[in-house]
Amino acid sequence: MIKQTLQVEGMSCQHCVNSIEGALKEIGAAGKVNLASGTVDVSYEENQVSIEAIKEAIEEQGYDVV
Repeated sequence: MIKQTLQVEGMSCQHCVNSIEGALKEIGAAGKVNLASGTVDVSYEENQVSIEAIKEAIEEQGYDVV
């Protein structure tokens, strides 16, 4: 299990939390959004999903991974 923290811009409300965490769950990763710090803590199995796919899933929801 790999754990990584991503800096994400554009998150401001509970809808943002739900959309990001839901999108990550759909691709097989677990995510925990922290609005105060503007970060997403992700946990995933490297042989099931890539960090690139995780970033893409977040960006498809309309947020910027920096």
